[in-house]
Amino acid sequence: MKKNIFYISCVIFFLIPVLLLMLKSLTTPWRSGALPDWTLRGWETVFQDSRVIESMIITLGIALAVALINLIVGIPVAKALSHRSFKLKNTIEVLLLLPLFLPVMAAAMGLHITMIRLGLANTWIGVTVVHLVPTIPYAIKVLKAGYDRIPQDMLNQGRMLKAGVWHAFRTIELPLLIPSIRSAIFLAVTISAGQYVLTAIIGGGSVITMPIIYYPFLQSADDTVMSAFSVAFVLIPAAAILIAEAAAMALAGRLFIKRRSI
Repeated sequence: MKKNIFYISCVIFFLIPVLLLMLKSLTTPWRSGALPDWTLRGWETVFQDSRVIESMIITLGIALAVALINLIVGIPVAKALSHRSFKLKNTIEVLLLLPLFLPVMAAAMGLHITMIRLGLANTWIGVTVVHLVPTIPYAIKVLKAGYDRIPQDMLNQGRMLKAGVWHAFRTIELPLLIPSIRSAIFLAVTISAGQYVLTAIIGGGSVITMPIIYYPFLQSADDTVMSAFSVAFVLIPAAAILIAEAAAMALAGRLFIKRRSI
């Protein structure tokens, strides 16, 4: 029953809106009392800007880099918070979530000064680094929940069998963390791909991502153009998630993505 409710919710809240968006991108604006006509004007308008393809590639690259760094930083931190006992553990866990409560503009202006001093302002590296601020707290929280579901006895068995750190991680921890890794990647990619303020301030107009081009289109009253641009925008996190999913499965030692049997 719960599974059916989940599938129905996915169709209602995700699949149908996406299909309607795609349909609107291929038709004239919908008006009451008149049937819309098929048209490619929306897509033609979007790709008239020569920067669109380049910005899609840049956005995809930054999102993948942000997701990778989130995993590199988040996995050891999450493991320590979940399976280690040390002083001020709860305090540190709270401090790691503080960036989520900072106003975006305040964080961007403060980090902009630091980026200028480090020579990272107006570069894609600087934009990647600043995108870590709103994403790493989520990654740590999600990955910690994944480690909380792994019994300590299972980790101890790897040590008893003389498994090295990397071998134990690859064969024991990583397969069990795949659901949490999926969630962390999804959050990191989605948040990074949608950043406008941080990218605009730190990128300084030199790093052109999809939000930089997309948000000016919000002033347009043309539903066809807006729908086409929205569909193009959705393709970026979708592509990044698929690439990351394939990489995660390969790293876990699987040659093909297999559906879990229920």
